Amino acid sequence: MKIQVKVKSGARCDCVSFDEEKNLYCVSTKIPPIEGRANEAVLKLLAGYFKVPKTNVTLKTGQKSKIKTFEIND
Repeated sequence: MKIQVKVKSGARCDCVSFDEEKNLYCVSTKIPPIEGRANEAVLKLLAGYFKVPKTNVTLKTGQKSKIKTFEIND
């Protein structure tokens, strides 16, 4: 499945939530957006949230954007 994710890097905590009104996931990570480290942290958080291996989560679009598209395979 493909999901839209709004990323907040440099946050106070690591968390994942779903915004039903906007139909997108909001992911906060403590990691700053330097050299793709925040994207990697978001990928790990999504894998934990959906209870799938990290290799089943792929960043499809939005490498340098706050709104990203991830693909999650079961």
